[in-house]
Formats: sequence, structure tokens, C-alpha cells
Amino acid sequence: MSGSFVIILFIFLLCSGLPIAVSMGLPSALYLMVAGIPASQLIQRMVTSLNSFPLLAVPLFILAATLMNTSGITQRLFEFSKLIVGRMRGGLAQVNIFGSLVFAGMSGAALADIGGIGSIEIKAQTDQGYPIEVSAALTAASATIGPIFPPSIPLIIYAAASESSSIRLLMSGVFPGLIITFALMVQVAILARKYNWPRGVERKFTKQEVLTVLKRGIPSMLMPVFMLVGMLSGFFTPTEVAAVAVAYATVLSMAYKELTVSSFINACVETVKSTASVLFIVAAAAIFAWVLTVEQFPQRASAFMLTVSDNPYVLLLIANVILLLAGMLLESNSAIMILTPILLPPLMAAGVDPIHFGLVMVFNLMIGMITPPVGMSIYMLSPITGLSVDKLFKAVTPYLLALLVALMILTFVPQVSLWLPNLLFT
Repeated sequence: MSGSFVIILFIFLLCSGLPIAVSMGLPSALYLMVAGIPASQLIQRMVTSLNSFPLLAVPLFILAATLMNTSGITQRLFEFSKLIVGRMRGGLAQVNIFGSLVFAGMSGAALADIGGIGSIEIKAQTDQGYPIEVSAALTAASATIGPIFPPSIPLIIYAAASESSSIRLLMSGVFPGLIITFALMVQVAILARKYNWPRGVERKFTKQEVLTVLKRGIPSMLMPVFMLVGMLSGFFTPTEVAAVAVAYATVLSMAYKELTVSSFINACVETVKSTASVLFIVAAAAIFAWVLTVEQFPQRASAFMLTVSDNPYVLLLIANVILLLAGMLLESNSAIMILTPILLPPLMAAGVDPIHFGLVMVFNLMIGMITPPVGMSIYMLSPITGLSVDKLFKAVTPYLLALLVALMILTFVPQVSLWLPNLLFT
């Protein structure tokens, strides 16, 4: 049984509608059976892939984001963002983007951003007269910041797949996250003037209102500050930072008196469900990638790419095309586990830094989350807004311009992602 047959069977099962983890696991199990490899090898390799200290950060960050969503912290973050950029033309649209940047410093996931602060942003914009499809599309586009700015669950998974430093990867997302935010804010400023969008706040805040918003918002804003300072100082590893985030979110929720025993239990249950889904995909992708490695598929793919060109920028451009297509079809975590061992070796051979490529890979896949046919962010927004998936895909298309411009900057200016980790950890 060849590696090509494994890939063809995987594509067939995926197109038939089976879950991505099952589509990867079944061909891998069949390969082992045909090759006469004991089933214990399958189980051992899947378990070994999850026996990773950095991966422990995944459930912790998910729990921290869930606690914030259930305890009113996101509403306070929205009010704080409104204070900062609300008076701009198209102010609530700018708040949508800035709020996603702030929330990104706590959740590390695009869907957590949409689930946490998305409904608040959409309601505020529609109440001020924005078409609901515009509000929803901007929410989907700005959610791409979440997995780039630290902390980032996809970057942690990439670190495990590539055996790279998770702390360097997380720090490499700081400036790219700011660039994506800036690109979207510039585009919104242009659209706001074109369509005469209203200011988020028509009058200046009074001194008392400013103090009230700061009092309510600063404790929440301190969470990403603590996390970044802890990682920059070397006092916390990314996994330990995730544990600190859970503890801080719990204490803050209790201080706000908005966390009950039942809501805490519900948050834990949701975390277990989300974590199980993510780690099941990671385990299935690990055995799938191992089968391809045994069949020397990554080596052949690497040799083929290097025959096309050994120019790192040409190879990065090819990788961008592959990743954008993969992001349209695959769930991001599974795409990371499958494509990292295939694309990373030829790029490293051409001189591309694996940290730089990690940012490029994750951002490509995040763009895929708002493009058809498998745009997970769009599918999550559809029931929230009551709009059809087709209408949302059409509405989000204009924002792809800003995201693709940011992608080209991240791809062809590697120092954007490498400068900070090189400064801190050399």
C-alpha cells in the first residue's frame, strides 16, 4: 500500500463528509494493517504525539477564553476599546478590530474571538445602523488576528509539529498582529469615508465616564500585559502563562461577581469538549504524517519543490498558494500537522527560518477560515447573525484585500516576525 493511495483515500473520505480526524485515521490504520505493523504502534504513536508539555497550553488557553466569555470580561474590553478608538469615523468598526487585537492577547484562537466578543460587536454596530452583513464580515476578518498575536493555539501546535521553540514563535507574532490590525483599520477608515459610516461616539467622554470605563476595563486589560511580560522576562513558559491566564480569569470573574459554580462547571465542560476535538485531530494527524514519512512522501515533495527553485521567496510564494488552498478545505490544526513536515524541509533547505514560516503558515490558514468552502469562522457566524453562509462569504470578500496585503508583508519581510524573538532570545 503506497503513500499515494493513503492520500487519495484521505481526500475521498474527507470529500464524503467524514470528520477530518477520521479521514486521516482510517487510511493510516489501514496502511498499518496491510504492512503488518501491530495496532499497538498506532496507539503508541498517537499517545506519544499528545505527550507534549507545550500542548498542555491548549486546554488552558481554551478554558481562560471560556471563563472570560461567561463572566462579562469581554463586555468590559469592548467598552475600553470604544474609549480608545470609538470617536473615529466608522468608530464601532474600528472598535471591532481593536477589540479583536485586545481579546487576541487572551484567547489565542479565531473562533474564541468570534464567540466571545463577536456578538457584542455585531449588535453594537447594527444598533447604530450598520448592515448586519458588514458587521459580521468585519468580525470574521478581524478574528484572524487572534491566532497571530500571542498567545496563539495554532502557533503552539506548529511548535510541536516543527519541534521549534514555542516561546520564540509566540513572541514572533507581536508585530505581525499589529500589522494585520493596522491594515484592517486603514481599509475600514477608507470604507467609512466612502459610505459615511457614523462615529462610534458622537460626543467626547466626560472625565467621570473615562474613569468609570478605565476602572472597569483596566483589570481585564492587565491580563495580556501580565502574559507578555511573563514570557518576555523568561519567568513563565507559554504553558505556565496559560495556567496564569486561567487563574487570573477565575479571580477576576469572582471579583466581578459574575462567575457562579454552575457557569464555572459549564466552562470546564466546554473546555473538555473543545480540547478533545483539537487533540483528537492532532493525534490522528500525527499518525497520518508518520505514514507519509515512512513512505518518504515529505522527502519526495521536498526534492520536487527544490527542483522548481531554490530561491526562498519563490518557495514561500508556492507555499502560500498551497496553504491558502489548504485553508479553504482543511481545519487549521490538522492542516498544520499534515503540511508542516512536507513544506518545512525544502523551505529550511532554501534558508527560510522555521519561526518565520510558522507565522506565514498560520496566517494563511486563518485567511482560509473566512473563505469558501470550509470557512469555519463564517459557519460560526451564520447562526449568530441569521444570515446565509453564501451571503457572509460575499460580504467578507472586500476585507481579503487588507489581509492579503498583510500576508505579503509577513511573507517577504521576514524581519517583521523575526526581529523581536531574535532580540530577546539571542
